[in-house]
Amino acid sequence: MRADVFFAMLTFCFVSGVTPGPNNLMLMTSGVNFGFRRTLPHLMGVIVGYTVMVALVGFGLTAIFARVPALLPAMRWFGAAYMLWLAWKIAHSGPVGESASRGAPLGFFGAAAFQWINPKGWVMALSALTAYAVVDDYARNVLFVALTYFVVAFPSSGVWAALGASMRRALANPRIARPFNLTMAALLAASIIPVFME
Repeated sequence: MRADVFFAMLTFCFVSGVTPGPNNLMLMTSGVNFGFRRTLPHLMGVIVGYTVMVALVGFGLTAIFARVPALLPAMRWFGAAYMLWLAWKIAHSGPVGESASRGAPLGFFGAAAFQWINPKGWVMALSALTAYAVVDDYARNVLFVALTYFVVAFPSSGVWAALGASMRRALANPRIARPFNLTMAALLAASIIPVFME
Protein backbone atom coordinates (compact mmCIF):
# COMPACT_ATOMS: atom_id res chain seq x y z
CA MET A 1 0.00 0.00 0.00
CA ARG A 2 1.37 3.41 -0.95
CA ALA A 3 2.39 5.65 1.95
CA ASP A 4 -0.15 8.36 1.14
CA VAL A 5 -2.99 5.81 0.96
CA PHE A 6 -1.81 4.16 4.20
CA PHE A 7 -1.76 7.43 6.15
CA ALA A 8 -5.17 8.40 4.80
CA MET A 9 -6.49 4.98 5.89
CA LEU A 10 -4.82 5.30 9.30
CA THR A 11 -6.47 8.67 9.84
CA PHE A 12 -9.86 7.34 8.74
CA CYS A 13 -9.61 4.29 11.03
CA PHE A 14 -8.62 6.36 14.06
CA VAL A 15 -11.23 9.08 13.55
CA SER A 16 -14.03 6.59 12.85
CA GLY A 17 -12.94 4.56 15.89
CA VAL A 18 -12.72 7.44 18.38
CA THR A 19 -16.03 9.12 17.52
CA PRO A 20 -19.11 8.34 19.62
CA GLY A 21 -20.94 5.17 18.74
CA PRO A 22 -22.45 2.13 20.45
CA ASN A 23 -19.07 0.54 21.33
CA ASN A 24 -17.59 3.68 22.82
CA LEU A 25 -20.72 4.66 24.74
CA MET A 26 -20.98 1.15 26.17
CA LEU A 27 -17.28 1.19 27.11
CA MET A 28 -17.64 4.54 28.85
CA THR A 29 -20.69 3.32 30.77
CA SER A 30 -18.83 0.15 31.75
CA GLY A 31 -15.84 2.23 32.87
CA VAL A 32 -18.17 4.28 35.08
CA ASN A 33 -19.90 1.27 36.61
CA PHE A 34 -17.05 -1.22 36.88
CA GLY A 35 -13.76 0.68 36.50
CA PHE A 36 -11.14 0.42 33.78
CA ARG A 37 -9.61 -2.91 34.85
CA ARG A 38 -12.93 -4.78 34.91
CA THR A 39 -13.82 -3.20 31.53
CA LEU A 40 -10.65 -4.51 29.85
CA PRO A 41 -12.22 -7.82 28.67
CA HIS A 42 -15.04 -5.78 27.08
CA LEU A 43 -12.47 -3.51 25.40
CA MET A 44 -10.42 -6.45 24.13
CA GLY A 45 -13.57 -8.11 22.81
CA VAL A 46 -14.34 -4.96 20.82
CA ILE A 47 -10.80 -4.81 19.43
CA VAL A 48 -10.43 -8.48 18.47
CA GLY A 49 -14.05 -8.94 17.39
CA TYR A 50 -14.00 -5.92 15.13
CA THR A 51 -10.65 -6.84 13.58
CA VAL A 52 -11.93 -10.33 12.76
CA MET A 53 -15.18 -8.92 11.36
CA VAL A 54 -13.35 -6.49 9.05
CA ALA A 55 -11.08 -9.27 7.78
CA LEU A 56 -13.94 -11.72 7.18
CA VAL A 57 -16.08 -9.11 5.44
CA GLY A 58 -13.10 -8.13 3.28
CA PHE A 59 -12.30 -11.75 2.39
CA GLY A 60 -15.69 -12.69 1.06
CA LEU A 61 -18.37 -12.73 3.70
CA THR A 62 -20.06 -10.11 1.55
CA ALA A 63 -20.77 -12.93 -0.93
CA ILE A 64 -23.06 -14.52 1.67
CA PHE A 65 -24.97 -11.26 2.03
CA ALA A 66 -25.27 -11.07 -1.76
CA ARG A 67 -26.84 -14.56 -1.82
CA VAL A 68 -29.08 -13.93 1.21
CA PRO A 69 -29.88 -10.21 0.96
CA ALA A 70 -32.32 -10.29 3.90
CA LEU A 71 -29.58 -11.38 6.31
CA LEU A 72 -27.78 -8.05 6.69
CA PRO A 73 -30.93 -5.94 7.31
CA ALA A 74 -32.11 -8.59 9.81
CA MET A 75 -28.78 -8.35 11.66
CA ARG A 76 -29.02 -4.57 11.70
CA TRP A 77 -32.55 -4.63 13.11
CA PHE A 78 -31.56 -7.20 15.72
CA GLY A 79 -28.63 -4.98 16.64
CA ALA A 80 -30.94 -1.98 16.93
CA ALA A 81 -33.29 -3.89 19.22
CA TYR A 82 -30.36 -5.06 21.37
CA MET A 83 -29.03 -1.50 21.68
CA LEU A 84 -32.46 -0.21 22.67
CA TRP A 85 -32.57 -2.88 25.38
CA LEU A 86 -29.09 -1.80 26.57
CA ALA A 87 -30.22 1.84 26.55
CA TRP A 88 -33.22 0.91 28.70
CA LYS A 89 -30.93 -0.90 31.17
CA ILE A 90 -28.58 2.08 31.34
CA ALA A 91 -31.46 4.52 31.84
CA HIS A 92 -32.78 2.46 34.75
CA SER A 93 -29.44 1.79 36.44
CA GLY A 94 -28.58 3.43 39.72
CA PRO A 95 -25.47 5.21 40.98
CA VAL A 96 -22.06 3.61 40.52
CA GLY A 97 -22.11 1.53 43.72
CA GLU A 98 -25.54 0.09 43.00
CA SER A 99 -24.80 -0.74 39.36
CA ALA A 100 -21.49 -2.42 40.15
CA SER A 101 -23.04 -4.57 42.90
CA ARG A 102 -26.04 -5.65 40.79
CA GLY A 103 -24.37 -6.61 37.52
CA ALA A 104 -21.23 -7.55 35.67
CA PRO A 105 -19.45 -5.89 32.76
CA LEU A 106 -19.89 -7.22 29.24
CA GLY A 107 -17.25 -9.90 28.69
CA PHE A 108 -14.81 -10.57 25.87
CA PHE A 109 -17.03 -12.91 23.84
CA GLY A 110 -20.17 -10.82 24.27
CA ALA A 111 -18.34 -7.70 23.08
CA ALA A 112 -16.78 -9.60 20.16
CA ALA A 113 -20.16 -10.99 19.10
CA PHE A 114 -21.75 -7.53 19.38
CA GLN A 115 -19.57 -6.29 16.50
CA TRP A 116 -21.67 -8.31 14.04
CA ILE A 117 -24.86 -6.42 14.96
CA ASN A 118 -23.34 -2.97 15.48
CA PRO A 119 -24.62 -0.70 12.66
CA LYS A 120 -21.81 1.85 13.05
CA GLY A 121 -19.25 -0.97 12.86
CA TRP A 122 -20.66 -2.21 9.55
CA VAL A 123 -20.61 1.28 8.06
CA MET A 124 -17.01 1.82 9.20
CA ALA A 125 -15.83 -1.57 7.92
CA LEU A 126 -17.47 -1.30 4.51
CA SER A 127 -16.34 2.31 4.08
CA ALA A 128 -12.71 1.49 4.90
CA LEU A 129 -12.64 -1.61 2.73
CA THR A 130 -14.22 0.02 -0.31
CA ALA A 131 -12.07 3.14 -0.01
CA TYR A 132 -8.66 1.63 0.76
CA ALA A 133 -8.55 -2.12 0.10
CA VAL A 134 -9.38 -1.80 -3.60
CA VAL A 135 -6.12 0.07 -4.26
CA ASP A 136 -3.34 -2.23 -5.61
CA ASP A 137 -3.28 -5.73 -4.00
CA TYR A 138 -6.77 -6.27 -2.56
CA ALA A 139 -6.07 -9.28 -0.28
CA ARG A 140 -3.00 -7.67 1.27
CA ASN A 141 -4.85 -4.39 1.75
CA VAL A 142 -7.76 -6.13 3.52
CA LEU A 143 -5.18 -7.32 6.06
CA PHE A 144 -3.76 -3.79 6.29
CA VAL A 145 -7.21 -2.35 7.01
CA ALA A 146 -8.02 -5.03 9.62
CA LEU A 147 -4.64 -4.71 11.34
CA THR A 148 -4.86 -0.92 11.31
CA TYR A 149 -8.18 -1.10 13.13
CA PHE A 150 -6.58 -3.55 15.59
CA VAL A 151 -3.75 -1.09 16.34
CA VAL A 152 -5.83 2.08 16.62
CA ALA A 153 -8.73 0.50 18.54
CA PHE A 154 -7.03 0.41 21.93
CA PRO A 155 -6.28 4.15 22.10
CA SER A 156 -9.43 5.24 20.26
CA SER A 157 -11.88 3.14 22.27
CA GLY A 158 -9.77 2.70 25.41
CA VAL A 159 -9.95 6.44 26.05
CA TRP A 160 -13.76 6.09 26.45
CA ALA A 161 -13.40 3.36 29.08
CA ALA A 162 -10.75 5.46 30.88
CA LEU A 163 -12.98 8.53 30.72
CA GLY A 164 -15.82 6.57 32.29
CA ALA A 165 -13.54 5.18 35.02
CA SER A 166 -12.34 8.70 35.83
CA MET A 167 -15.94 9.76 36.54
CA ARG A 168 -16.72 6.94 39.01
CA ARG A 169 -16.42 9.04 42.15
CA ALA A 170 -18.69 11.83 40.90
CA LEU A 171 -21.25 9.35 39.60
CA ALA A 172 -21.59 7.65 42.99
CA ASN A 173 -23.88 10.61 43.77
CA PRO A 174 -27.46 9.70 42.70
CA ARG A 175 -28.19 13.33 41.75
CA ILE A 176 -25.35 13.22 39.20
CA ALA A 177 -25.73 9.56 38.19
CA ARG A 178 -29.39 9.82 37.17
CA PRO A 179 -28.97 12.53 34.50
CA PHE A 180 -25.73 10.89 33.31
CA ASN A 181 -27.42 7.50 32.86
CA LEU A 182 -30.36 9.08 31.05
CA THR A 183 -28.00 11.00 28.75
CA MET A 184 -25.94 7.88 27.96
CA ALA A 185 -29.12 5.90 27.28
CA ALA A 186 -30.43 8.63 24.96
CA LEU A 187 -27.10 8.81 23.09
CA LEU A 188 -26.98 5.04 22.68
CA ALA A 189 -30.56 4.99 21.39
CA ALA A 190 -29.78 7.90 19.03
CA SER A 191 -26.75 6.05 17.65
CA ILE A 192 -29.06 3.55 15.94
CA ILE A 193 -30.91 6.21 13.90
CA PRO A 194 -28.96 5.28 10.72
CA VAL A 195 -30.54 1.81 10.87
CA PHE A 196 -34.00 3.31 10.49
CA MET A 197 -32.95 5.73 7.74
CA GLU A 198 -31.87 3.01 5.28
